[in-house]
Order: sequence, then C-alpha cells, then structure tokens
Amino acid sequence: MKKWITRKLNKENAVAISQRYDLPMLIAMLLDIRGITDEAAIIDFLDNQTLTVSPFEIKDMDKAVARIHAAIEGGERICVYGDFDADGVTSTALLYSYLSDIGADAMYYIPSRETEGYGMNREAVARLYERGVKLIVTVDNGVAAADEIAYAKSLGIDTVVTDHHAVPSALPDAAAVIDLHRPDCNSSFSDLSGVGVAFKLVQAIEGEYADVDGLLENYSDLAAIGTVGDIVPLRGENRVLVKNGLMHINNGDRLGIAALTEEAGLSGRRITAGNLSFNLVPRINAGGRLGLSQKSVTMLLTDDEAYAADIAADLSSDNIERQRIEREILGDIDRLIRTNPSIVNNAVIVVCGEGWHKGVIGIVASRIKEVYAKPAIVITIDSDGCRASGRSVQGFSLIEAVFSCSDLLTQCGGHPMAVGFGIRRENIEAFIERINRYAAAHPAPAPSLELDCKLNPAQLCVELARGLSLLEPYGAGNPTPLFGLYNMTLRDIRPIGDGKHLRLTLTRGECTVHAMRFSVSADEFEYLPGDKVDLAVTLDINYYNNTENLSVIIRDIRFSEPDEDGMLSSKALFEAFCRGDDVTPEQARSLLPDRGEFAAVYRFLKQNGGYRFSFDSLLYRLPGDIGYGKLRVILECMNELGLISINEGMYDFEIGMCAVDGKVDLNTSVIMTKLREVSG
Repeated sequence: MKKWITRKLNKENAVAISQRYDLPMLIAMLLDIRGITDEAAIIDFLDNQTLTVSPFEIKDMDKAVARIHAAIEGGERICVYGDFDADGVTSTALLYSYLSDIGADAMYYIPSRETEGYGMNREAVARLYERGVKLIVTVDNGVAAADEIAYAKSLGIDTVVTDHHAVPSALPDAAAVIDLHRPDCNSSFSDLSGVGVAFKLVQAIEGEYADVDGLLENYSDLAAIGTVGDIVPLRGENRVLVKNGLMHINNGDRLGIAALTEEAGLSGRRITAGNLSFNLVPRINAGGRLGLSQKSVTMLLTDDEAYAADIAADLSSDNIERQRIEREILGDIDRLIRTNPSIVNNAVIVVCGEGWHKGVIGIVASRIKEVYAKPAIVITIDSDGCRASGRSVQGFSLIEAVFSCSDLLTQCGGHPMAVGFGIRRENIEAFIERINRYAAAHPAPAPSLELDCKLNPAQLCVELARGLSLLEPYGAGNPTPLFGLYNMTLRDIRPIGDGKHLRLTLTRGECTVHAMRFSVSADEFEYLPGDKVDLAVTLDINYYNNTENLSVIIRDIRFSEPDEDGMLSSKALFEAFCRGDDVTPEQARSLLPDRGEFAAVYRFLKQNGGYRFSFDSLLYRLPGDIGYGKLRVILECMNELGLISINEGMYDFEIGMCAVDGKVDLNTSVIMTKLREVSG
C-alpha cells in the first residue's frame, strides 16, 4: 500500500518554458516538475552532448595524474584494481583499456565476491607485489582501504584511489585520493559513479586540451553501462556519458556489448537506458555474483567476435542461475513469513537463513523492500560467519541505522539506500531489536508513489508519447514519466501472451483506453468489470505492420479514491501494537471491533467461500467502513479461534473457511484480550 502523490507543478512557469523554448506543453511541465527551470539547466539537459567540467576541479586529480605519468615514463607496472559489479567491471575495462592504449605496462585485478569480498585485501596486494606491480589504481573502491594501502606502501607499492563511496573520517595514506565526496573537494558535479570518476581520470591524464569528444567516442559505451548500473542521477555529466554511450551501443561499436545485447534478445531494437538497467547490467552483475568478473572485463575488451559471444553466453547462463538461486531464497523467506507473520510488522524487516548465497542476498533484500515498502535486511548464516545485505526506502538512512548497532558488527559499509555488513550469529537477535528501536525513533516516511501529473484520457495519443523522447535517457534522477489516470471504469479484461499478461479496456466519459498489465494472469487479477480504478501508467510507442501505436503500460493500479492516510495510519498502528510498542488507550480502542463488524466480515467470507486476493482488495469489497487495523484484528482473532485459516506470503493472501462446531467466544481471543487491557 502506497500513498499516490502528484508532484508539484508551477503551471505559469511551465507555460513560459513552453513558449520561450518552443517545447510541447507536457515537456515544459515535466521540466518544471524535475526542477529544470533556468536557461542554462534547460539547455544543458536537452542539448549538451559533451563534458564541460574540468577534471582538475577534483581534489588530488593533479597528484594522481603526476603519479600515473611517472609510472608510465618509468616503465612501472600498473594494476587497475576494480570491483565485481557492473560499475566496477566497466571502470576496470575503461581505465585498463586506456592505459594499455597509451603504452603503459598495465594489468587489472578484480577480487572474488565469494572468497575475498569487496575492495582491497592484503592477500591480493601480496600477489600483485609478486607480479611486479609498483602502482595500484583503484576504481569504484579504495577510499576505505587504509590498512591495505598502508600494507601496499610497506611493500613499495603506491596507490592512487578513485572512488565515489562515502569517505571515512581519516583518508588512506595514498599517493592521491580522488573521491568527489571528500569535504575538501570543490568539483561542481559530485554525483559520478565509479566509472564516471575513471572517465574523468582519463580526461585528466590526456591533459588540459584533451579531445573529450574522442574520449566519449571510445569509452562512453562502457561509462553508460556502469553509470546506469550504479543508479546515480542521470543529470549533468552522467547524462552526457549515457547519451553518448547509448549512441555508440546502438551502433554496435564494441563487440562484447553487441554480443551481450544479442544474448539479451535485443538485437535489432533501439537500446535505451532501461534496457541497460534491466537486461545488460544484471548479466554483468551475475558474473560478479557467481564468479565471472574477470571474464566480463575480457568480453568488454576483446576483438574476437566468437570469444565475446562465448563469454556473453556464460554471463546469460550465470544470470539464469542467479535468478534460480534468488527464487529459491525468496521461497525460503516466503515460507518463513507464512509461519511467522510478525516478521513483517517490524519497521525494518530482517530475515536470516542458513547457507543463502552471499552474492544474491542484496537482490533478495531489494525484492522484500519492494513488496513491503520497508527497509529490508537479509542475513546469510555460514560456518565461516554471517554476511548481510540491506536495501532501504527513500527518507530512511539504512547506513546510519546499521551504524547505530556497530558494536554488534564485524564490519560494515554502504550508503543511505544500501548496506553490507558482517555479524556474529549470537548477535543477530540483539541486532534486530536494536535496529528496530532505532527505526522507532527515526521512522521512515509513509511509502509513496510519485506521479508526474494527472492526465485526461482524452489527451492520450501517439504524438504525446513521441514528445517524451526529448527527455531521454531516463533513469535515477530523471525517471520515466509516470502519469495518473483517475476514476476509470474497468470494462473488459482480456488475457494475452499465453495468459501471462492482460489487456484491459477502461472508460471515462466518452473516452476508451486500452492498457497493458504485464506479468499478471487473469486468475491473479483482483479487479472486476465495473470497478472504478486509478491507474499509474507510462506511455510508449509500439510498431506493428509499419504503423505507430500508442502503448499504455500500467505500473500500478488501485481502487479509486481510497482513504490512503487513514489506511496507512491504521496499518502503522496495528503493526505497532503487534510489536509491543506503546499504544495509548484511545489508539487501542480505535482497533477494537464490535460484534457487528465481526459478523459482517464473517458473513462476507462465508458467502464467498473465503477470499484469495489481496488484503487491500478485501478491505475495499467489505460492506461498511471497518478500517485497516480493525480488519486485521478481526482476521487475527478469527484465525486464532479456528474460524478461518490465513495463508499469507510475500505475494499472495488467502483465507480459508474452517468447520466449526458450536459457538465461539470472541472474549477468549488473545489479541482481543490484550487490546481490551490496553484500552482500559
């Protein structure tokens, strides 16, 4: 359940933008909504194709360039030390490729996620020393590796750090530390990914009069994949890198990317930032999760078409295996939640399991977060220790929450939206209690879905969708426009694609809209013809028989005009009561149902033979206005007393009717007794 919020619009300002720059009104509105309103920002956003910020604005860039030039001139071996995700892989490929092209004695190293973990480690440094490395240049890591960098220095190896993660209180003793989040760094653009920082380093090595357009032609395809993969805002220099990169990717300029594109089933299609995010990045990441990061770099650099195709096939196989492992872990968690539903009442959901794959738990945490709209942490328990990965919601700093429990952890790193840490098994229960105590004192905002604007269905047309291409590429900081269609009457539900998807027909007034609901079957769809619904949709153009057609794609759907604030506050109150948080007598009374409400719910369930759609839809279809918290109490009470059975997992909610002999005394229910005690 999310609150739908329409983003703020200054309509007068949008009209002025439309008239001054001769833009369609919708585009002008979207620019205003995104805060792109002054002339320089509008021109930069719509027209800028090249980088304009000097790399030497970045603190220590001059030191890094001097040390790298000295290494090249002295014939010293340079190692590019990367990371195993898409940002780290593309950073490694970009910098290694460039150094090799300019005649450096270069090599690269990416640690194993499974056996070495993130960032530099002493064993790897020792191996690099044995191979004659005199200079390590980190990409997408290093700023937190003070001990490892000191160890390298003791062996006579200098380190240049290029990173974009949070900066610790004390910087490592390196030849240069390039991180735009240093408090003393005055760069005018600080949102680069790891590969973006690597690109700026290359630009700086080229010197003050670098051929930036030439560098973009050679390396922006790599930079685009890493930038999209790291989910940094697609504004400023990130937008330039991705726009240029997509152009070269669509031209098929790099064999490895072309092979991966073909493996992803995208041959012949126009590649977008969305394709990078959902099709290419997961394949590269799968390699890192299951052990193929080194080969990913080779694929991106090879001139051998057959070899590139072989590695791309390996990565696709790894991605399929990653999906299988992910489904297996999610199945374990689903069973865990069914047997212990109180887990999801916590403000921060924490789940643990034996032997879950370390490389996949971050994705699993993200799935849990998406389902429950709460921060989620997944802990895998192994004989050699416990590893955890977490994902957060906007407005709740998960790294600060985890740091508040740092005395229970063996290590920790991350940022507000994602964390990774180690913990001893015996500390897990204390950690769950402590982090939820922190969350109670620093509550996350209510979950929301942001719409750019509401649309009149009469406005929908191909030209409207075509105009949206002016704002591409879409991604973090510049999301695909999401529009609201309100008070639509559902008229027809038609399965398509072997029943895996739905084509809906909806009307409002004289207007008829056909919309697609993907990955939902007719049996899973909880709405009926005649229902009044609101839709959150994106617009696209599909081509069929050389004809352009408007495609309306449903991203979310709800019953029209719900009392969102009331439902969310009632849900939060019920969960707080279940957790044992302090609840006032008045609040407890608001959760107490009367006999008439019990009877209405039981009668509805008996007439329908139970219920098998979402809790929210049950709340909508019940007569009267029972409210979220009261309905939860009623169902918990009935389940406790054997009137019904509830089977609720991550993705489904089912109520079955139980055979009952004689009358049942509601006063014997534990939940009702506790509520009465608190209510006074």
